Amino acid sequence: MRILGIDYGDARTGLSISDPSGFLAGSPSVIHEWNYDKLVDKLVSFVQESRIEEIVLGWPKNMDGTSGPRAEKCEALAKTLRERTGIPVTLWDERRTTVAAHDILHQTGKKAKKHRQTVDAVAASLILQGYLDFKRRQN
Repeated sequence: MRILGIDYGDARTGLSISDPSGFLAGSPSVIHEWNYDKLVDKLVSFVQESRIEEIVLGWPKNMDGTSGPRAEKCEALAKTLRERTGIPVTLWDERRTTVAAHDILHQTGKKAKKHRQTVDAVAASLILQGYLDFKRRQN
């Protein structure tokens, strides 16, 4: 089963796909798109071309667990993707994921100026791997 992890952003949206066994997150990439409708079209095409069977979408809740404007945008995207693809979309708590992604990039020697180019893809991989680990523990 191929699962797609998404880190949704206004300008850049990070993607990561699981291996067919659903064990590891990989294939990180970024879609650069400001326009919501165009982004949705690109995501739907990506899902179809990559034969994705499930989506996990980062859900940026506030540190106190409440939903703010950014979380509400993700909830709307999840609903749209469910409607357009017909596959399950799980919202996954992504608090501190971007901070962790920056830490990983820093530890690998990437200069802070270069982080913007890849941090969303790394964050999508962290979101997806967290979800895959959770699913494995549930079975």
